[in-house]
Amino acid sequence: MEISKFLKKEDSPLAFELMEEKQIEGIPLVNDEHEVTDIIFWNERKDHEAYDCKGFQTPVVIMAGGKGTRLYPYTKIIPKPLIPIGDIPIVERIMNKFMEYGFAEFYFTIHYKKEMIKAYFNGEIPYQLHFIEEDKPLGTAGALKLVKDEMNGSFFVSNCDILLDINYAKLLLHHKAQHNKITIVTALKSYEIPYGVVTLNEIGLVNSLSEKPNYELLVNTGFYVLEKEILNYIPKNQYFDMPELIHSCMKHGDRVGAYPVMDSTWLDMGEFSEMKKMMERLKL
Repeated sequence: MEISKFLKKEDSPLAFELMEEKQIEGIPLVNDEHEVTDIIFWNERKDHEAYDCKGFQTPVVIMAGGKGTRLYPYTKIIPKPLIPIGDIPIVERIMNKFMEYGFAEFYFTIHYKKEMIKAYFNGEIPYQLHFIEEDKPLGTAGALKLVKDEMNGSFFVSNCDILLDINYAKLLLHHKAQHNKITIVTALKSYEIPYGVVTLNEIGLVNSLSEKPNYELLVNTGFYVLEKEILNYIPKNQYFDMPELIHSCMKHGDRVGAYPVMDSTWLDMGEFSEMKKMMERLKL
């Protein structure tokens, strides 16, 4: 597809074609002076539909075993997955989002207040739900070893305190098209340093001075697509975090890819301040 290096407002249809081709969520539009005037996103297109991936039968693992200490004192009473966002627990909102795209088989890794979590889902539910119990805390990846025999190929992994307003089916298709062993969903974050930043040269003299510079970084959202075979890198019944698994994959030459999304599509409630922002953005 031949597309100009710069797109203007009248080029919106071409922008959607480019997003489809490149598997990206947003594209800036510019004026005649090449100044950014707007950003359009994939979910703004008029023919927006959920991609149905039921044929993949792709399971979802939700890591729900932690204590959620950053949300004390709430989590001294109820486990983090059951903290309500509005009138619905965060973990149920996560599941509902997956259900929009036809993903209806869930595995919960649980440890802290696990009986309370199991009791909440004891009634009639519109999805398949399996509980994987940790005898001890196993970190952000160690519990995945416990689901190895239940997986057949690709599967999603999500922390229990985030929501992503993206097309999960397109993420899966991107993962498969890239032949990744791990795809990390990343968000673009902008940080302003509230001071002047000094850099030095090799002999200690000032090289530059930047007043309150901004830095843009891709950060890990805690949301992934994985392939079953990489679970072989996880030691059995040992504490093991996701960065260790990712580094193991890279060390073995496996493809580890990223799926960048706009920061506005990522909602996190790992801390009180972020939980408040989540509720505001969901208009609750």
